[in-house]
Amino acid sequence: MNSPSTSVSRNRLPFLIKVYFIEAFKGLAITLRHLVRNILSPEKKLETIRYPEEQKPVPKGYRGVHRLTARDDGTPRCTACYLCATVCPAKCIYIEAGEREDKSIEKFPVRFEIDELRCVYCGFCEQVCPCDAIRMDSGVVVLSGYNRRDLIFDRDNLMSRGSYDGVPLRTHAQGTQPRRKPARPEKPADGDVKPGGAPS
Repeated sequence: MNSPSTSVSRNRLPFLIKVYFIEAFKGLAITLRHLVRNILSPEKKLETIRYPEEQKPVPKGYRGVHRLTARDDGTPRCTACYLCATVCPAKCIYIEAGEREDKSIEKFPVRFEIDELRCVYCGFCEQVCPCDAIRMDSGVVVLSGYNRRDLIFDRDNLMSRGSYDGVPLRTHAQGTQPRRKPARPEKPADGDVKPGGAPS
């Protein structure tokens, strides 16, 4: 059985509101008012940053470029479990696992790469890591390179980054320029790839 329909009366807008002229001018008036207030108000101190020579400190907790943490003996804490590569929505993490001589730890990453151009900096890899091996607290948020290969960071590059300690973020000019590497080999077919990108 169909329910009875109900008509709803709607107020008709005036013509000037329909064409949005008045609303557009209202928005411009607000912008102009804030501009004049910021320029003429003595209590407002507008700070000018001479970027990129000067940069604002990055707040703690801000997700920057990845880094890999190390054990006491200098080896990576990563156990090549592929959780970070599996959970990554951009599929920008590539891992190849190898067996360690120390049998108390089964595996370690022979190859660990992150394509920073594909990364969406969601932080999933950091949250899912069971051994706190990957972090995004390096404080580096500015990346530059001459080609795409410069922004694919390998294991040694990721382990060379320290944690963010509140000082202005480091840039490539201060020693974080990624090293050049040979071209990545062809990836295997889809059916031959394990979760995380490691070939079977």
